[in-house]
Amino acid sequence: MPRILLAEDDDSLRGFLARALERAGYEVRACADGEEAASVLDQNWDLLLTDIVMPGMDGIEVARLAAARNPSLRIMFITGFAAVALAAGDSAPAGAKVLSKPIHLREIVAEVERMMAA
Repeated sequence: MPRILLAEDDDSLRGFLARALERAGYEVRACADGEEAASVLDQNWDLLLTDIVMPGMDGIEVARLAAARNPSLRIMFITGFAAVALAAGDSAPAGAKVLSKPIHLREIVAEVERMMAA
């Protein structure tokens, strides 16, 4: 079963995303912030799905750490800030995908499935 590390500081969205991905057949570890996600990066993950803007360690920092530890890890960002989404492309690890909020859960699941198939 593919494993997803999810980092999202919004409690409701984190819960919705985790449940949608679990229903789609993924094992999900949901973290409330970047520090929590960074603390489990040494585990075997297939995809990092992270919000970009979070208090403390942001999603870009988590993604850089994750990519350094596992260069083959797939990385997907979600953000509600268009300017951050545009800037993320310059500072994110190569191959990372950026999705802008609001986005429907089905769209996120479909994007995850596309990335996992690639």
